[in-house]
Amino acid sequence: MTGSELKQRLAAILAADVAGYSRLMAADERATVAALDAARAVFRTQIESNQGRVIDMAGDSVLAVFETATGAVSAALAVQQNLNAAASTLQEDRRMRFRIGVHLGDVIEKADGTVYGDGVNIAARLEGLAEPGGITVSESIRTAVRGKVNATFDDQGEQQVKNIPEPVHAYRVGTVGVSVPKASLAVEEIDLSPPDKPSIAVLPFANLSNDPEQAYFAEGLTASLTTDLSRISGLFVIASTSTAIFSGKAVDIRQIGRDLGVRYVLQGSVQRGGNKVRMNAQLVEPGSGAQLWSDRFDGDAMDLFALQDQITGRIANSIGRQIVVMAARDAEKRKTNPQAADLLVRGIALAQKLEALESLLEQEVLFREVLALDPNNSDAWARLARAILLQRAQFGSALTPEQRDEKLTEGRKAVERALALDPNSSRAHLAKGLLYLALRNHAEAARSFEVAIALDRNSVHAHANLGNALTFLGEPEKAIPWIEQAIRLDPLGPVIGTVQGHLGRAHFYQGHSDLAIEWMLKARTSNPSLARNHVLLAAAYAQKGDADAAQLALEGLLRVAPNFKLSQASDVPSPSSPEAFRKLYEKFALPAMKKAGIPE
Repeated sequence: MTGSELKQRLAAILAADVAGYSRLMAADERATVAALDAARAVFRTQIESNQGRVIDMAGDSVLAVFETATGAVSAALAVQQNLNAAASTLQEDRRMRFRIGVHLGDVIEKADGTVYGDGVNIAARLEGLAEPGGITVSESIRTAVRGKVNATFDDQGEQQVKNIPEPVHAYRVGTVGVSVPKASLAVEEIDLSPPDKPSIAVLPFANLSNDPEQAYFAEGLTASLTTDLSRISGLFVIASTSTAIFSGKAVDIRQIGRDLGVRYVLQGSVQRGGNKVRMNAQLVEPGSGAQLWSDRFDGDAMDLFALQDQITGRIANSIGRQIVVMAARDAEKRKTNPQAADLLVRGIALAQKLEALESLLEQEVLFREVLALDPNNSDAWARLARAILLQRAQFGSALTPEQRDEKLTEGRKAVERALALDPNSSRAHLAKGLLYLALRNHAEAARSFEVAIALDRNSVHAHANLGNALTFLGEPEKAIPWIEQAIRLDPLGPVIGTVQGHLGRAHFYQGHSDLAIEWMLKARTSNPSLARNHVLLAAAYAQKGDADAAQLALEGLLRVAPNFKLSQASDVPSPSSPEAFRKLYEKFALPAMKKAGIPE
């Protein structure tokens, strides 16, 4: 087997087996086999609905991997709830009980999709620690899903398990709030207390056609959106198992809001016409009945799964931004006695606006105030790191050399603190990548952004920055798909000017002058305050041979950054830059920037 056939990656692993399987088979072999087949169907449905993939179902065991820790735990909870409900009419000694273990760690993936390694072994050992009908998870899982799933985590302490040299810290998972409703359960029977933080329920998307494949697509959208929204820090999301009872029914949004105890409800529909699929989505505030946001998506029915991923990513980013802004408005009312949560959401809301030095400085102040009240808030540390490092990266020409050095030192401290508090935070790994970009270590930056994406597949910043890091590694052709995905995820977001600029750079370093100009013009229009967009626009015009347009772009640069020097440009290679990028810089950038008259 060659190294190219193996891939090491971070994954959430679920391992399960039947407690007392031999006893059940001895008592009634036929009934046990039938129950096992039914249980496998439940596992498969919940695994696939939560962005997971079944690896093996040999004998009485199940092995699956997931894109996110939240998806793995959500699937495990849903499986146990469904199996418990299905077995409720059986005698206790005839009930099939699964033990489930979940771990977040490295796995080795073969070309045929099978996985192995310590991550799989630890998940299997955690399964052995679980009670029949229960779930046990590792510390890495508990940290990754904290506040994102409706469950409790009881500390089982450090456990020494077979063939694993270091002890494994285990937690027993318990359900909270609501169990899986039976098909006959009336809406009035659901009893949930409203959470303190912003909350949302995703109603089953309506299928407006008679196409069965369309029904699967609608169901998949609902499950994917529930999972993706659950990744948003500070947002309480009702499990899809709790909203499934509303499928195909006329609903009263205000009543649903009261019954489920949520502030927001997302609903939508899917309709197919020929080879096209149209999806509509609306965010509604049940208390007032007001529609806060709506959008329509059209796509090709030939690849429904790709379309589903694209739609869910865009909705998750848009909804997250809307909810943060509304939460910030509520926080503004409590300025006289601000709490850490209020200050945090106000800082996050500022990050939803156009990138500007003043905004980043305000964010820094707010996140520092949060940390003065809550020094162990990993999210605030990660957001502080990003705000500080972006000041240096995006607006370094407005800072003195001493200020730039100070930003680097403070950014490093914040990154280290964020990762120490939550090593499985996508945002913390994003900040780590930004730190490595500042240090001009683009290989480590790329690795950090890859981890951030593995932890949150909808991270616009991680996708865009991974693409930019690849350009600086001398691989601009590989950069383009990552940056284009960032644009697809959030085409109207606050960082779109930066992302468009990254795409323009990737084309520039391939000699695609017209495409570079097209994207740099878009970037400059989206955010005219970013000096780097003016620099590359001038260089792209010079590369094409349009001296007049290059001069106008240069004048725009000097209006934005009067003291800009070519030595300050992020494109200038560092001693650690790979030879591939040095060659691209000398071929494309250096002559074009000199020709454009960029001050040296």
